Amino acid sequence: MSKNVYDTDTFRGTDILIGIFFFLALVGLGLFIAVNFRPIYYGCINRYGIEEVSGLSREEIILNYDALIDYCFPLNFGELHFPTLKSSVSGLSHFAEVKVLFNIFYVVGFISTIITVMAFISRLKEKEIRFLKVCSITSLVIPGILVLFTIIDFDRLFVLFHKLMFNNDDWLFDPELDPVIRILPEEFFMICLIVIAGTVILGSCVTMGIYMYKKHKKKLSGGLLPKEQNFYY
Repeated sequence: MSKNVYDTDTFRGTDILIGIFFFLALVGLGLFIAVNFRPIYYGCINRYGIEEVSGLSREEIILNYDALIDYCFPLNFGELHFPTLKSSVSGLSHFAEVKVLFNIFYVVGFISTIITVMAFISRLKEKEIRFLKVCSITSLVIPGILVLFTIIDFDRLFVLFHKLMFNNDDWLFDPELDPVIRILPEEFFMICLIVIAGTVILGSCVTMGIYMYKKHKKKLSGGLLPKEQNFYY
């Protein structure tokens, strides 16, 4: 059988590595959206009765929340100060750790995006498409597990995450010392996790859609080998 330009469209071990970078890029994007798209939080104020829980007006809640998000933004190098709420040393220390953690995720996501784009361009220039399917499947595994745990027991997942990410108990806020915790309900963090997982799932589905479209085009042009001659089909 003569070899054509599409015969190299087979599974490579590096496809899974590209899938991992693709996943990290989507996580970084999802985190950025969840944290910085503020209407997500604003919608939680009425939904979860944050005004009643905190004893603050909607305007005051937004004012203090915005101060926290401004502080966590990577290009903000100032100190955290809540306009109308007091803070403890341990509380401020925890938010400083959160800011560092966010920055790590952003940097990893940015670098992963560059690697992913370069890998996609390189493979597509070689007229390979199988890696798109591998990337989609690889990046779906982890968010699928997270969504499952969120449905089963988000409380335990929330605690486990904090124990893994932080080497102290500063995240265990005393509402009397750090009243900001009253405006940050656990349900909001669950929504943030759903946004991140949703971003990954959407990116994976789009990638799979592109793979199916290109695969269909190859079939129409006669560029694909028979199914039994293709690995990881």
